[in-house]
Amino acid sequence: MHHRPSLFKACVFLFAASAAAAGMAQAADSKLDSVLARGKLIVGTGSTNAPWHFQGADGKLQGFDIDIGRMIAKGLFNDPGKVEFVVQSSDARIPNLMTDKVDISCQFITVTASRAQQVAFTLPYYREGVGLLLPANSKYKEIEDMKAANDSVTVAVLQNVYAEELVHQALPKAKVDQYDSVDLMYQAVNSGRADAAATDQSSVKYLMVQNPGRYRSPVYAWSPQTYACAVKRGDQDWLNFVNTALHEAMTGVEFPTYAASFKQWFGVDLPTPAIGFPVEFK
Repeated sequence: MHHRPSLFKACVFLFAASAAAAGMAQAADSKLDSVLARGKLIVGTGSTNAPWHFQGADGKLQGFDIDIGRMIAKGLFNDPGKVEFVVQSSDARIPNLMTDKVDISCQFITVTASRAQQVAFTLPYYREGVGLLLPANSKYKEIEDMKAANDSVTVAVLQNVYAEELVHQALPKAKVDQYDSVDLMYQAVNSGRADAAATDQSSVKYLMVQNPGRYRSPVYAWSPQTYACAVKRGDQDWLNFVNTALHEAMTGVEFPTYAASFKQWFGVDLPTPAIGFPVEFK
């Protein structure tokens, strides 16, 4: 009977030691350590969707997702060039993580609860939505003007089973013309067959950057969705690191880099994060 307390203590000590050893082993096996040892980051992304990821005239990948990958690489190696981009289709974004073909996927992935069962999402780095693209000389200024015009307004949209419903969320009475390609949709606006085109707001912003003075867009946008990078589940150290890199890009020491990229691709000047109380807790 006198030996039981000592035996109990010994068991507790062994359990604690085993748990600590397991924790150390898990940390040592983190993707963070293997990426640092390799000396470069491998990012899965696309190559055909401006302004997110596309090939420039020189054949090199560029876009906001590409810049995000470089920001993470800079956090790892203090060198944004230490990154390899693996071009993948949209349906390979998750499988390539599962098989460790890539360390992270940054490819305008919309965050959903069902996808979060397969991968771990990082902090969001962009909030997408539907916006309207109008000719610069349009008689309509803001969404209220277009609503007041009722069915006199024609909106071009990419053909989709939900296209008409999506437009009517913002403009309940508008006429909706569906087109089977993005180019035809924009041609309808350019030729005057449509008063506006409804598409991703990021595309609207990019077109305005690429064609100064040709287009304008109402402030109003709708149907929000969140874009984040994705990593393999079960590696908290790696997820924590990527989140730290993204957080400091959007709110801290790397903000000038993030803001410059945002301006380049979306034509928007971001306000400098407020000094003092952390803005993310307001």
